[in-house]
Amino acid sequence: MHTDHTVSIRVNGEHRRVAAGLSLAQLAADLGLVPEKVAVERNLEVVPRSTLGQVCVEDGDELEIVHFVGGGDVAPALDSWTVAGRTFRSRLIVGTGKYKDFAQNAAALEASGAEIVTVAVRRVNVSDPNAPMLTDFIDPKKVTYLPNTAGCFTAEDAIRTLRLAREAGGWDLVKLEVLGEAKTLYPDMVETLRATEILAKEGFLPMVYCVDDPIAAKRLENVGAVAIMPLGAPIGSGLGIQNQVTIRLIVEGASVPVLVDAGVGTASDAAAAMELGCDGVLMNTAIAEAKDPIMMAAAMKAGVEAGRLAYLAGRMGKRRYADPSSPLAGLI
Repeated sequence: MHTDHTVSIRVNGEHRRVAAGLSLAQLAADLGLVPEKVAVERNLEVVPRSTLGQVCVEDGDELEIVHFVGGGDVAPALDSWTVAGRTFRSRLIVGTGKYKDFAQNAAALEASGAEIVTVAVRRVNVSDPNAPMLTDFIDPKKVTYLPNTAGCFTAEDAIRTLRLAREAGGWDLVKLEVLGEAKTLYPDMVETLRATEILAKEGFLPMVYCVDDPIAAKRLENVGAVAIMPLGAPIGSGLGIQNQVTIRLIVEGASVPVLVDAGVGTASDAAAAMELGCDGVLMNTAIAEAKDPIMMAAAMKAGVEAGRLAYLAGRMGKRRYADPSSPLAGLI
């Protein structure tokens, strides 16, 4: 027999016994919810949120508690990632080059759902100070700008560029790339390591583009990289991930986020990167040079989400021979 100190209620279809006199706000908190972010229906009547702290549950109450989620979002609840203490929901980072104009760039960003964009640091157009600027179309207060050192071939040039970026916008989270030569745009790892160490000592938080080498990746982490960004294939090639083995080794050995940077061509490439356990994917050309950049941006968003879900789900083992999916017991 139950004492008078508890009451029987149903919450979202489930029977519960809770303390008598418990307010709806306390009930929500006990369920791990934030009262200010939910709506409660009690016995088919919506309870004003401002009164949740005053309305108490009674025996036999039927409660429905709901909250808003993004339409069509199938990612696991709270499946976010963190870099240098900053947390993001989207695991897709997009670039801001090669689009026909800033308006198309902004529309592609919206379709991608990305919360971070890479931006090149370039001279101001002093001959036409009224020329359109990226910030007119993509608000740095709403989207995280990630200044990068695209086009730098020495540590000195990269460091100088990022010092100017910090002065211009106060950014300390940056993307570092120091290229070896123009034909392949492969990173020069000697210069990259040197620049990473100097920038980290100056208080920068460098996310570093590098070769798909687990030893080099660990060295970058040891000198201050806050994220490791191995190439999947040469920049702008669209060839997809060419060495899944080494990228998986980098993921397994890293204690900072790992994101595939460069080489993605289509949504299946993004999904493949995420299935390796990467924390995210960075791309530019694959979206900007698609026949329909807006549609491709949406495809990339779906590819990243699908790959992440598949990684979390854990794929089946591969077999050499067939294995029937239908039971053989009771076969006629």
